[in-house]
Amino acid sequence: MVVREIRSKTILSPSKIYDYVINPYVGCQHGCHYCYARYMKKFSSHSEPWGEFVDVKMNAADLLQAELYRNKPGRIWISGVCDPYQPLEARFGVTGKCLEVLARNSWPVTIQTRSPLVLRDIDIIRIIAGIEVGLSVTTAEDEVRKLFEPLAPSIRERIEALDQLHGSGIRTFAMIAPVLPGAGLLIHDLKGKVDYILVDRMNYNYGDWVYRKFGMMDKRTDDFFINTGREIAGECMKAGIDCQLVF
Repeated sequence: MVVREIRSKTILSPSKIYDYVINPYVGCQHGCHYCYARYMKKFSSHSEPWGEFVDVKMNAADLLQAELYRNKPGRIWISGVCDPYQPLEARFGVTGKCLEVLARNSWPVTIQTRSPLVLRDIDIIRIIAGIEVGLSVTTAEDEVRKLFEPLAPSIRERIEALDQLHGSGIRTFAMIAPVLPGAGLLIHDLKGKVDYILVDRMNYNYGDWVYRKFGMMDKRTDDFFINTGREIAGECMKAGIDCQLVF
């Protein structure tokens, strides 16, 4: 793993998902095989494969404080093309420092991660008005998870983190994306731990690469996504959980 400490020129960017996005890191240690953010490598100077390099934006919190003053308030997504709580966050704390800035300025925040490390900042998260925390989960079967995201925390750890956050009065959601085999079994474990669920398919920009690696070239995979998504929506309805299919 190549880790570089850098000074970024900006940290708050417009987003097509929310109003703004913050990416405290360039690159991600999780290196999930299907990740759409792999395209970010071409904007870096790294020759290493995706998942084997991370640039740490050491001045992110200072930049954020200055940029909040120059922009109209809106919801901030943390983050779009890296996991804000990848393992290096335990060492550098860049995401945590950004949350401290946001807490002082009362901007609404959506955190999205695969890591229970988010629990480290639960005291800060509690005091940010309009905050919500989502954990991405892909399958109830950890053996399947190991095939596609071997370096990410276990599904059980993620669900337990959601339970702790939700039990602390924090608005939570699960992002079932991409839908993998076994995803339909997640709803039972998520009941009572989330306020809503989002469901999405594989991103085809990098999906073909995943098909080649795992022998899933048949485009009938589309039917799998659609059918499993409908199954999840049906199970959510039975469980009384709001659910949105975003594909």
